[in-house]
Amino acid sequence: MFGPFRLTNPLAGGLLWKIPWRLSSHQKYRQRGRLRRVDAVIATLDSALARMGKSMKKVQRWKVEMPREEEMLAKDKYTVFDRKVKRYRKGIHKVPKWTRVSQRLNPPGF
Repeated sequence: MFGPFRLTNPLAGGLLWKIPWRLSSHQKYRQRGRLRRVDAVIATLDSALARMGKSMKKVQRWKVEMPREEEMLAKDKYTVFDRKVKRYRKGIHKVPKWTRVSQRLNPPGF
């Protein structure tokens, strides 16, 4: 109300740490770099195993199922499917641990 302990606009605004609704260009740049580094690790593993004459099911499955960074659409690089959101997509930066978890596949048609 009134007096020394009244609310100010910033204090009455709700969530203190607000997340912007879209990624900045710097965040997009770092996201592309993360995707490329994962692709490089998979390629290194595959070539090392091939030199030894071996293979791993998980590496082969990753190569078959997961698109490389340059093959992905921008929509898939920076957003993920979420059935609770109005247009079924939300920014990848709103996903918990989005810098550590690989999000490459979404349901077909979304």
